[in-house]
Amino acid sequence: MLQIDQSLLIQIGNFLLLVILLNIFLYRPIRRIIAQRSEEMGSLEEAIREYQDKAEKNEKSIQENMVLARKEGFQVKESLKMEGLEKEKGILQKSSSTVEDKIRKARSEIDSRVSDVRKILDEQVAVFSKELAEKILGRSVQ
Repeated sequence: MLQIDQSLLIQIGNFLLLVILLNIFLYRPIRRIIAQRSEEMGSLEEAIREYQDKAEKNEKSIQENMVLARKEGFQVKESLKMEGLEKEKGILQKSSSTVEDKIRKARSEIDSRVSDVRKILDEQVAVFSKELAEKILGRSVQ
């Protein structure tokens, strides 16, 4: 079976020395590097979360600004539209009053011409009727 002698104790000592040396020169530096990388990863993940939060806030801000800009643009558009309609009404009123004035003047001119023509026709009718009566009666009518 197993014999316990001096070589076994030396092998156990060698093993323990090897474990201590490996721990000092290999495992601790590797664990330190892993811990540093873990810390760096944690800080990077935190930075990523912060940047994502900032990006979401910026996106919300941009969306809100776009909504406000659209509302302002719509209001400006509506005010310009109303202003245009008011100007259009003013122009139409001005042109309709100008047209009405021209129509009034034309009607008064036509009325005056009609009255002048009626006077002339009345005079001519009187003359023609007198001449017609004289021709029919064959004598002079006063």
